[in-house]
This record gives sequence, C-alpha cells and structure tokens, in this order.
Amino acid sequence: MSHSVVLSRAGIGLKAPLVKVEAHLSTGLPAFSVVGLPESSVRESRERVRSALICSHFKWPDRRITVSLAPAELPKGGGRFDLPIALAILVASGQLSASTVVNREFFGELGLDGSLRHCRGLLSAVQAATLDQRAVILPAEQAKKMAVVPGSRVAAAGDLLSVCGLLKSKSLAVVAVKASTGSGLQNTDTPKISGQEVAKRCLEIAAAGGHHLLMIGPPGAGKTLLAASLPPLMEDPKPSDELELSLIRDLLGLEPNRGRPFRAPHHNTTAAGLIGGGVNATPGEVSLAHGGVLFLDELAEFNRSVLDLLRQPLESGHISLSRAKGTYCYPARFQLVAAMNPCPCGFAGIQSERCRCKPDVVGRYQSRISGPLLDRIDLHVSLDRQPAAMLLHGARAGSDTQDLRENIDKARHFQYARQQCLNAALNNANLLQVCPMEPTVRHWFEEACDHLHLSGRGIHKTLRVARSVADLAQESTLSEVTLLEAIGYRSKLLS
Repeated sequence: MSHSVVLSRAGIGLKAPLVKVEAHLSTGLPAFSVVGLPESSVRESRERVRSALICSHFKWPDRRITVSLAPAELPKGGGRFDLPIALAILVASGQLSASTVVNREFFGELGLDGSLRHCRGLLSAVQAATLDQRAVILPAEQAKKMAVVPGSRVAAAGDLLSVCGLLKSKSLAVVAVKASTGSGLQNTDTPKISGQEVAKRCLEIAAAGGHHLLMIGPPGAGKTLLAASLPPLMEDPKPSDELELSLIRDLLGLEPNRGRPFRAPHHNTTAAGLIGGGVNATPGEVSLAHGGVLFLDELAEFNRSVLDLLRQPLESGHISLSRAKGTYCYPARFQLVAAMNPCPCGFAGIQSERCRCKPDVVGRYQSRISGPLLDRIDLHVSLDRQPAAMLLHGARAGSDTQDLRENIDKARHFQYARQQCLNAALNNANLLQVCPMEPTVRHWFEEACDHLHLSGRGIHKTLRVARSVADLAQESTLSEVTLLEAIGYRSKLLS
C-alpha cells in the first residue's frame, strides 16, 4: 500500500479542527516533503520523523514521500503532528496495518530517539475526539491530565515503538482517572477581617449574587484582604467551568487549576496580557480568571485604554480576538473586584489624615477610570482606616464565617430555584419579573433614579443588587429599605 490516512487535529484557539494526515510513496528520487500550510515547526518534523523511525528499528522508505495535511487552508503548527506523520509513513510503506489506525487520533512530538514528548493545547483536541467517539493516543507524560475529559478513551505511550505495540494489540489500554471528590479550593478559609462592616456587607452581597465590586480607600484599609476573602465565599465551580478553565490553561502550558481561580495582574499589564492577544491570539488574564475572581489592585494606575477593554467581557462573558488567521473566542465570565486609592497620596476624604493633593489633581486621578466602566460595576464602597483598638482587640473577628456562608448559600439556592442563575446574570426581561414592588415603592424608586441621573444600565444593576439583598433577607418583594441600600452602593467614586 503506497497511500495512507491517519487522523489528528490542529489547534486554533480552543477549537481543534480535524486534520487528515495523508502519506503517499511514489517512484523517483528519494525525497520527503510536507504540504498543507505547515508552519516551520511542522516542516522541521521531516528530520525528527526520519531519525525516530530509524532509531525505532523501522525501515525508512527509499522512495519519494509526500505528506499532506488536509484541509490545506488550515494553518498547522507545533510538534503534535510528528506521531501521525510517522504512522502514516509506516502504513503507506506496509510496515503497519491500515486497520490499526482506524477510528483513532494521534498526537505527540517525536524525539530523535523515537520518544514521545509533551505537546501544548491537546485538551481541546481530546475533547473534540471524544465528541466524535474516537480513541486518542498521547505521550505518557500528559495522558492522565487529558483523560479528565468525560467519556474520553485515552491511551498512553512513551515512544513510537510502544505506540505500534498498542496498535497491534487487540484492545487499547485506556488510562483511568479517579473522579474528583472535592473542589480542592486554594483558599480553604475566609481571612479574618477586623471592622469594615460595610465592606464585608458588600462582599456578602457580591458573593451571593455574583456582582462586581469596587473598593475605594486609603493604603492599609484592608482592600486586598477583602478581595482575597471572596473566592472561599463563592459556590463550588461547575464541572463545565473547570473544564473550560483547564482548556485555557492547557493552551498556555499551565497546570490545571482546582477551585475558583483568583487572578491579580499588576497594574502595568498590557492589553494583550489582560484580555489576550499577540501573534497567535493567546488568552489573557480575563480568561484565566474564568469562573473566578479578577482582582485589579491600584485600579487608577492601569492604563485607561487597557481598562476600557474590559467592557465587552464584563457584559458578554467572553472575549473575541480577530487576527489575519481568523477570529479566536475565549470564555471570560469572571467576577471583577477592583481596589483603588481616592487620590495619588491616598487620603482624600479621610478624616484621620490630611490629603496633600489639590482638587484638580484628585479629579484627574479619579477620571482615569472611565464612566462606562464604572457603570458596569455593581457595588461601589468606600473604606476608611480602622482604629488601633479594633485591630488589636479584634481577635474574634470573622468567627461567624460559617453563618455567613450558610446565609450566602441560602440566597444562592433561592436564585437558582427561581431563575436558574445568579442575579448578576439575569437578563433585563426576567429582571423585572423577579423584582416585584409595591406601587408606592416603585414610584419612589423611579423618582430616586431620576434624581440621581442613573443610566439604564445603572438602574438594572441597582435592581439586581437589591434582589440579592432581598434574597439574603429571604424576602420575596423589594422594599424601600432594600432599594435604598442598593442605591447606596452606586457612584461612590463620583461623590
């Protein structure tokens, strides 16, 4: 047989389109060419495959070898095609039966001695192969990580010779992975916070309804500590969220993350680092925080144009990056927690300290955060420094953490029973249905919104926060007190 077909997959973002690796042996001067829009790493596979076959005691065909990676218009990169190219040559030269590669997909970079090496971004390929009901053969060092895909059939091999031995056996030895018995959260307990009752109340509301939070206060007020307290209060991640995050981290060559992620990029982060980008449109911090918390400390120190790129993912829950090769879409459904000082010196509006900044300097500093971005943040809260007595004698602070979690869990249970999602994810049509108010309360709320000049988005954000406040209090209707508390969490930066 002089022609063969072996299946593999390319990596285009989180997508893994099928690639048919065809090999043809013909008469003529000995040559080896790879066609089908291969990148340099794939073109270099000719030397790796030749050495791997010879070192694995196979015969190198002394003929003209043409390998085609179809479809031709799809870019192919990385070393993942080494193994399927080698197998295609073995089948075409008659050293391996064609029936052994049927309904199976192959991935792996070959060493010159025939060993199989780790490849980046294979989790999406395993997921796609599983949907097509095909078995997958991978390098042994990453087989267990790839076998976490539900329903997958993953076989491991350490070298090319072992792969051929697996193929000649009657059945593949599928890698078994034990089911996870817990979420494995990185933060197992909520840090104990002395004082800051208003901020802790906002944290409770944010955890219950999935709301975004902005904290404004002087240095040392506890903003970072409060932000780190949010992940333990959030619900356990769903398997689908964990799998999506694993796909993103595998694409970047990172280890799998357990529990809710907590990402805190530095304020000099570039646009590509925050939302993703570069030549290959790799995911950024917003995608690495998918299903968890994105903490932006020193918010006003970020480049304003970089911060404004957060508008789309805050609303849609995903990020789209367009490049010449195509459009890459990554999930980015995160909970934003931001912290900033009120002015450059950090003490504007603080009673215990004297601000050294002039009013125009304070205005320019606060104007680094655009109005549209502020409008997308549900909760705005101001913090002040706590007295020494509160810090030194607050050893029992945080002892009611269990009660706080139970109250938050009850509120989330009400939301899922009522609308199958958290309040922050409610669309506008369903929002009005789950926010019943008395006629007098509705009239008061309308006047309050007009007096405060709230935008349409601001009104809906306030209603969502009020719904979470009511759920924490186990109230079915929105009262004037509930709405007043929700309104109090708006526009703190501009006050």
